[in-house]
Amino acid sequence: MDTTLAQLKKSPLYSEELGIALANGDDREYFKWFLASLLFGGRISETIARHTYQAFVAHDLLSPAKIQMAGWDYLVNPVMREGGYVRYDGRKSTQILRDCETLLNDYHGSLLRLHESAVDARELEQRLLAFYGVGPVTMNIFLRELRPFWPKADPEPLPLVRKLAAELGINLDRLKHRTLDFCRIEAGLMRQRRHLGQQLGKQRGD
Repeated sequence: MDTTLAQLKKSPLYSEELGIALANGDDREYFKWFLASLLFGGRISETIARHTYQAFVAHDLLSPAKIQMAGWDYLVNPVMREGGYVRYDGRKSTQILRDCETLLNDYHGSLLRLHESAVDARELEQRLLAFYGVGPVTMNIFLRELRPFWPKADPEPLPLVRKLAAELGINLDRLKHRTLDFCRIEAGLMRQRRHLGQQLGKQRGD
């Protein structure tokens, strides 16, 4: 098998790829990652999600207040169009605006406050799932790279991640989840899932 555990541990995090410094403990960086997670959790390719996040950066829309001030029309065009959206642009713009409104109203715009408000990991997940349009996948995307930095961030690996890891002979349950290495393994598996699927299919003769 071409992909090894040692190689996966060298995978860049999605947040690192976008220039988001979660290790800084800065609420502004956490919001950037929340915004990126909303995009990566949508029905679009990773490339479009990345380009759309970069469009938010280019237009200096990196806080919930600034996004709300920009408004729905501006998010649809130019931001979403510059990111490469041709479908779901209106729906995603609505979601982002509503989630910014919830963050401002319920947590004074602070994701740190959201984390502090939760009693434990499960409640943190439920608070995130209460945001409009946020499902288990988006919640997982946001929390998995925060495991080393947020004491209550401890989502279960996605079933797809577990499946790919098992096919590679990697037992995720034997690894410490709250480490950067584990986050990199997850990111590597997600980023290479098509390539890994092709490798595994060839080995099985599919």
